[in-house]
Amino acid sequence: MRVSVKSREQGFTLVELVIAIAILAIIIGIAIPAYTEYVIRSNRTEGKAEILNAAQALERCYSRFNRYNDTANCPPADALSNAGITSENGHYVVTSVALNAGNFTLRATPQGTQATRDTRCGNLDITHTGQRSISGTGAIEDCW
Repeated sequence: MRVSVKSREQGFTLVELVIAIAILAIIIGIAIPAYTEYVIRSNRTEGKAEILNAAQALERCYSRFNRYNDTANCPPADALSNAGITSENGHYVVTSVALNAGNFTLRATPQGTQATRDTRCGNLDITHTGQRSISGTGAIEDCW
């Protein structure tokens, strides 16, 4: 006794392909903005770390020399007074807005694509008292 097996070609139909492409488009539409936001936040973390390092270095100078702007004995004060301090990957430059014997205000300014993408936070500022501020339209808590 012989059993006849009908052969059917295996493959995808056009409807199945369209559905798969639609699902993929939805996933990409969600993933790309989330990834972009993640990159912006991670770059901002670099700027925050650099401005806090500079502020701590100035505090050490103040503890040792009783002034923030001692450029002869305090390398961070000299660097901040001149070209500023560039963060590790170049996404921020930290400069002094005000730097004198008794107080300072530092600013981390975004550079390149970080400047165009991170309009919500913009510049990050910190003073000798630890007061933090931003130049963007977002909330300080979200940016700092």
